[in-house]
Amino acid sequence: MRNSCGYSFVTLEPCLPYPAALHQLYYDPNIENKNLAQKWLMQAQVSPQAWHFSWQLLQPDKVPEIQYFGASALHIKISRYWSDIPTDQYESLKAQLFTQITRFASGSKIVLTRLCVALASLALSMMPDAWPCAVADMVRLFQAEDSPVDGQGRCLALLELLTVLPEEFQTSRLPQYRKGLVRASLAVECGAVFPLLEQLLQQPSSPSCVRQKVLKCFSSWVQLEVPLQDCEALIQAAFAALQDSELFDSSVEAIVNAISQPDAQRYVNTLLKLIPLVLGLQEQLRQAVQNGDMETSHGICRIAVALGENHSRALLDQVEHWQSFLALVNMIMFCTGIPGHYPVNETTSSLTLTFWYTLQDDILSFEAEKQAVYQQVYRPVYFQLVDVLLHKAQFPPDEEYGFWSSDEKEQFRIYRVDISDTLMYVYEMLGAELLSNLYDKLGRLLTSSEEPYSWQHTEALLYGFQSIAETIDVNYSDVVPGLIGLIPRISISNVQLADTVMFTIGALSEWLADHPVMINSVLPLVLHALGNPELSVSSVSTLKKICRECKYDLPPYAANIVAVSQDVLMKQIHKTSQCMWLMQALGFLLSALQVEEILKNLHSLISPYIQQLEKLAEEIPNPSNKLAIVHILGLLSNLFTTLDVSHHEDDHEGSELRKLPVPQGPNPVVVVLQQVFQLIQKVLSKWLNDAQVVEIHGILWEGIQNFPVSQEMLNQRTMMWLSDSQGSTFASETCLWSLFNSGFCCCCCSLRGNSGDAVCAIFEKSVKTLLDDFAPMVPQLCEMLGRMYSTIPQASALDLTRQLVHIFAHEPAHFPPIEALFLLVTSVTLTLFQQGPRDHPDIVDSFMQLLAQALKRKPDLFLCERLDVKAVFQCAVLALKFPEAPTVKASCGFFTELLPRCGEVEPVGKVVQEDGRMLLIAVLEAIGGQASRSLMDCFADILFALNKHCFSLLSMWIKEALQPPGFPSARLSPEQKDTFSQQILRERVNKRRVKEMVKEFTLLCRGLHGTDYTADY
Repeated sequence: MRNSCGYSFVTLEPCLPYPAALHQLYYDPNIENKNLAQKWLMQAQVSPQAWHFSWQLLQPDKVPEIQYFGASALHIKISRYWSDIPTDQYESLKAQLFTQITRFASGSKIVLTRLCVALASLALSMMPDAWPCAVADMVRLFQAEDSPVDGQGRCLALLELLTVLPEEFQTSRLPQYRKGLVRASLAVECGAVFPLLEQLLQQPSSPSCVRQKVLKCFSSWVQLEVPLQDCEALIQAAFAALQDSELFDSSVEAIVNAISQPDAQRYVNTLLKLIPLVLGLQEQLRQAVQNGDMETSHGICRIAVALGENHSRALLDQVEHWQSFLALVNMIMFCTGIPGHYPVNETTSSLTLTFWYTLQDDILSFEAEKQAVYQQVYRPVYFQLVDVLLHKAQFPPDEEYGFWSSDEKEQFRIYRVDISDTLMYVYEMLGAELLSNLYDKLGRLLTSSEEPYSWQHTEALLYGFQSIAETIDVNYSDVVPGLIGLIPRISISNVQLADTVMFTIGALSEWLADHPVMINSVLPLVLHALGNPELSVSSVSTLKKICRECKYDLPPYAANIVAVSQDVLMKQIHKTSQCMWLMQALGFLLSALQVEEILKNLHSLISPYIQQLEKLAEEIPNPSNKLAIVHILGLLSNLFTTLDVSHHEDDHEGSELRKLPVPQGPNPVVVVLQQVFQLIQKVLSKWLNDAQVVEIHGILWEGIQNFPVSQEMLNQRTMMWLSDSQGSTFASETCLWSLFNSGFCCCCCSLRGNSGDAVCAIFEKSVKTLLDDFAPMVPQLCEMLGRMYSTIPQASALDLTRQLVHIFAHEPAHFPPIEALFLLVTSVTLTLFQQGPRDHPDIVDSFMQLLAQALKRKPDLFLCERLDVKAVFQCAVLALKFPEAPTVKASCGFFTELLPRCGEVEPVGKVVQEDGRMLLIAVLEAIGGQASRSLMDCFADILFALNKHCFSLLSMWIKEALQPPGFPSARLSPEQKDTFSQQILRERVNKRRVKEMVKEFTLLCRGLHGTDYTADY
């Protein structure tokens, strides 16, 4: 089969030479031709012919791009298809690779590296048995004097090979048992590497390029968890190399990798020797900071943090050396407080933050007596840390900040969040004294008349309070009342400061709920900030927190809050998301008022939007009025989401519960919905085909599910009944159904796509929320779902049916309508299977979950004569072959529920006996390679269930099924199939063991057993 560009994908024989295909990949401007060439070349790399053409592509007359492809093909063949190489050709392949590496030692570096990687892969595959002294042989061969390549070239080639060898080991997918053997062999071989590296690094005549390569090689080897004491000489040499600017980066990387290896903490004496070396870098660090050398300061900080962070516990345990470790801690403190603003003037301080977490955890992990000693030493250090962090969190001067890019501002914001998290963590060590410390500093700053204070300093101190108050319970702190009293004294002339003031007030909203007398001190600030669009997020979120936490204490302020909120909403000061938050805040606020007050405020609040909606309902649908409609419906739905006059959501506990009595009168939310019902229906009728509008409409109706409602009101179409407040009864589920029965249900059945999903989502959430209280609606909802699903099958309808089965199917009173619905959706879905189910994997997925739930909660559903259990079984077998993993998992879940019912549900037992062999064949086909390996546990569950509940049938079926040659894979021998069947039949208790058997068998079927691909499988 050849394509228009001349490639044969069946034989992989090129109609164009490989260089032409590579030229097309690299230089052809046509992207389709590039993709075609890439696809062909990737297939060529793994083809048997790659063993031949790769050497040809390495010829000296080829350009580096072609040579690189040849070297890459060799690496792929060696690393992935090692089993294809005959044992007697190992030495020949090794010799060829050595020859090519020697030739490219003075040639293209990218080709040299790839050839070294190929030889490294070969060495790892041969070690330790076939090539026990691989590294020593490499060193000896490249040191030979008879090579045509000069000494420096041979040295660099050897160092490149030694560098990639550990890297290739780290990324290889050797089987676990082989990985341990090779690691042990490499650990022995480092005895041939480190003396060579020490000699080259300390030799004055070594060129800079060689010394840099030595450091990179050392950095690569230490990641094999070489004992730290064996690296001591090289680490010291690397510290000395830090004075050479050309070697600085490589030295830092080598030192950090050596210090950071997990096993290093065992070598405490070596670690103690490293502390003076690190402390000796302080002068170089100060010079770098003074000269603005960010790279040098960054590198030295990395070294100090690596030693402190990875080994703080081991060094803390060395009590006699506490002063040297404290000196290291102070050095890291200097790095934390390095001058300049992050990230413009410095990028070092952020590296140190995790060290302070680690040090604190290690100190607090000691037993009480030892912990007290270390607390005495390190508490002053952590108080100093708080001062440093708050200084680093300060905004730069306005004129400087104005020149920062948006990316720099975002990095600074994230940096401040990291500082906030650190301050919150430090509170665990410093406790209430930290809050007192911050309060004293803020008080002195705001009350001092000697010198003017900067807003940055004030903002940073407030930010510290906010960081702690957001996550720590400060309700019992004796400094919070003073802080609330100080906030109004702050002269706010800056957006950043105003934002922090707002967020700080929001963080203290729970405290305000317990101390309502202080609300009046801060609420005017929040309401004033609502009118500033630059403070949109902070002011609205703070008002929402206050209204949620303090709603029972807000009635005296309600009129003012509603008036200000209505004003900013009408002026469209805030973005859509903040408008939604503001409506939620008002919902919390109104929930605590009397019904008459709620209605009064609702009327003034939403009347303008109702008028606007009436106008929009008359217009022809277009994108502009769509946005307005979605916005208005969103505002109403967010308002109704939190306006809970029955106070379901209150989380107050104990004797201090201040819940208002449930109002005995019409629910305000339903009153509003009654007013706008016809209007919303009119809007909906014009936008039935728009998922977003219908979904928002669904959310709006969802808002009423938690509210008690007057049945009398639902039977009237005017507001005149409001004068009659006697005899009202409340039933939210009746309200919900009545509203839908009054016309909405008819619309639902004609919806398409996501719109029907939104309708089902309303009821699904209602069922989950109301649970047994939803019972009166079950017959009507079953009827509506049946009509919807018969018209347009949707996964959401099946999901809701599953919820009904789960909650109500076991109750005799509700079984008939649920059984009728179950039979209906099953019949419709089976018809869908006949028409071709592959286009509806979501429906099949939900259908399988429904069937599994039915078997789990009410197996009697499968006793009905009208249920075609045989067809259901066959459809589930078909679903096992779907390409979508979720659908396959759901189908497997159905069978694991069905098979245990063979004995108790006669129709199930009968169909398993008749068609169980079909199921087994489908499972074996999937294990044989037709399904993803990630799904093997699911198919193992089916095999386990068959073996446990249908043993006699399985023992007969499995032998028959595995008898045909080539099934389920041509790679299997009869012995392997027989072994698998015997293993499965013997294991009827341990499910985990069956899963291991299936994983092993599927690897054999796919020809992957023992390959790199399955090392971690």
